[in-house]
Amino acid sequence: MNPILRFIKNLVIREKLVVNSTELSGMLKANKILSVLIDKGKVPGISIMVNKNGETIFSKGYGYADISKKKPVVPSKTVFRIASVSKPIAATALANMVSEKKMDLDKSFYHYVPYYPKKKWDFTIRQLASHTAGIRGYKGMEYGLNKSYSIKEGISVFKDDALVFEPGTDYLYNSFDWVLVSLAIQEVSGMPFEKYVEEKVLEPLNMKNTFPETINQEGYIAQNLSTFYSRNKLGFKEAIPVNNFYKLAGGGYLSTVEDVIKLGQAYLDKRIFDESTLKPFLTSEVIDDKPTYYGLGWQVSQDVKGRNYYGHIGNGVGGYSNFFVYPEENMVCVILTNCTNPNIQEELDDVVSSFVDLA
Repeated sequence: MNPILRFIKNLVIREKLVVNSTELSGMLKANKILSVLIDKGKVPGISIMVNKNGETIFSKGYGYADISKKKPVVPSKTVFRIASVSKPIAATALANMVSEKKMDLDKSFYHYVPYYPKKKWDFTIRQLASHTAGIRGYKGMEYGLNKSYSIKEGISVFKDDALVFEPGTDYLYNSFDWVLVSLAIQEVSGMPFEKYVEEKVLEPLNMKNTFPETINQEGYIAQNLSTFYSRNKLGFKEAIPVNNFYKLAGGGYLSTVEDVIKLGQAYLDKRIFDESTLKPFLTSEVIDDKPTYYGLGWQVSQDVKGRNYYGHIGNGVGGYSNFFVYPEENMVCVILTNCTNPNIQEELDDVVSSFVDLA
């Protein structure tokens, strides 16, 4: 039997799935695309998991978590840098703050962090979370900063710079916005941001393999942590060393596809917060009557076929990630890779679409 067909057959048997010809065709298409990416050396390793109607319909690892050791990718175990897919995790922590009435989205950031240097204009938590506060993005090699800053220390990178526009008048995506949101959460909760997220988000959702990169890397985690790569004309090389702790909320978490799926499924099942709390997070902001296609920590848009989704794409040193929730199709798809910007988004879009088409 063809090895791809054998894989699909074994998956169906293992997961006790009832798969029709259309679903089989979609799985085969996705499998082929991902296999080709590995075969052509576009990315060292890929992990994917797809849930439909609350059940896992596809889960597979491709390539290597570590090339030199020929360590395979295992969806339930292999840990990746998830880059900006960290933002929906942080947004869930912020939503918890709002739900418990400990933070107001429309209050000034300075109400919670009065020591931050004053700017020409005031700005709110909502504007930070939606990237409309005017905070600047990376300059030069800041994305690859390798200093062991705490969150509070990390604001020194950008705190003395002027806002690039009047808050609420434009949109500029960046991770520094979420450094400030996490700092506010830390100040209000009275505990380290990572501890608050652990208690209020990760533990309740049983996301046991999601954590900051600087901790929990012994034993089980060390065995399952992927090696982080960059790609050049000669192939893959280990990525430059970075320390993402200070921008944990914007792009510093490590996780598995299985854990990220749990987050998306919890939103689909409406198991966290009420609709009124979540609405601003999952609704695109509008500037000058035009949508930004971004809510609060979540990308909110439509795919090329006009189907609504929310989620996030992440790109960081040694990691590239896709996380999409399709509420009308009742589907969640997570794809993680261990390579800096491998330029494969078009192919990943086709993979995701092959599963959404099954709905």
